Amino acid sequence: MRRTALFEEHLNLGARMVDFAGWEMPVQYAGVIEEHRAVRASVGVFDLGHMGEIWVRGPHAGAALDRALVSLPSALNPGRAQYSIAVNESGGMIDDLLVYRVADEEWLVVANASNAERVAALLAQRIGTTANVSDESASTAMIAVQGPQSGDLVASLFDAKEADAVRALRNYACRSGEVLIGGTRIPLLVARTGYTGEDGFEFYLPADRAVPLWRALLTPGTSGSPAPQPIGLGARDTLRLEAGMPLFGNELREELTPFDVGLGRVVKFNKGEGVVGDAALTARAAAGARAGRALVGLKITGRGIARHGYEVHQPDGGLIGHITSGTHSPTLGYPIALADLDASASPYPVGEPLDVLIRGERVAAVVTGVPFVPKGSIGTARA
Repeated sequence: MRRTALFEEHLNLGARMVDFAGWEMPVQYAGVIEEHRAVRASVGVFDLGHMGEIWVRGPHAGAALDRALVSLPSALNPGRAQYSIAVNESGGMIDDLLVYRVADEEWLVVANASNAERVAALLAQRIGTTANVSDESASTAMIAVQGPQSGDLVASLFDAKEADAVRALRNYACRSGEVLIGGTRIPLLVARTGYTGEDGFEFYLPADRAVPLWRALLTPGTSGSPAPQPIGLGARDTLRLEAGMPLFGNELREELTPFDVGLGRVVKFNKGEGVVGDAALTARAAAGARAGRALVGLKITGRGIARHGYEVHQPDGGLIGHITSGTHSPTLGYPIALADLDASASPYPVGEPLDVLIRGERVAAVVTGVPFVPKGSIGTARA
């Protein structure tokens, strides 16, 4: 298995390591529930060095990315980011991505670990000689800081003037900078993005500078403030599910289009010739919401936790789909799930009753809105 630049740090912190997409990654340190609650209440620090970082550079890079992806990266102003998706010719999702316009002629595309090499290869193939595509995943570290106190922790790394600029970053904005830690200068890109549903930041930096930054971020807080905690992939998954964020391989799959999972808004049309998947996505959009699949949130009102792959039925008995992700919500105190359902069977309004087959028994559920836990709602989530 591959290892990030922080592997030894995880071992020193007593992390339980697991295989994740071919990477040996920490699934938990103190425990999933404790780590989950730390992020919701204060701040947590994540090693995301397994993610893929692909740079696209040149005067025609923006237009080339417009043709390669479903969104409009060329419309971004420098210092801004957008959520995007790479699809195949049939409109099926290959990966969901974050795209940052770092400078006038520089874009950073961030791919999921399981798809990083494939995304780098397809971007190189689709863009060709129009722009320079450089897969810098192996030499790049990614560290996330998430939670309501993330701004204070991140700002503490910078001098006063730069700290104010970092605090002022809007959601989906980024800024290049440098921090000095223990005599080590660390160039980095800091972005106000994340995958937890909380306020947060993500750092991109040279992998050989990751350890000093990681240790600085985990330095105990000021008197009266909780110490930042390292957070494993287990809590990252429960956090993203409470936030209703899709996961590739679960909610997002190559046999589904963005319109089948509520992400049609990401798709931009009328971009000219040579746009991959444009014809298929145009036809799918014209077919309407009831033509394919629907991704819905469920609150399990009976006993049991709905896990990935469990069947979902209408109360009268008809099979309409399957659970894509499910857990017991540490914040809400009851089980929640996302489900991939037949869109033609119902519009699935909030409050519609459904059944989930759990260990061979029908368990009651009800359609609910997502996110399950809105950003900043920790104090009222149980109400």
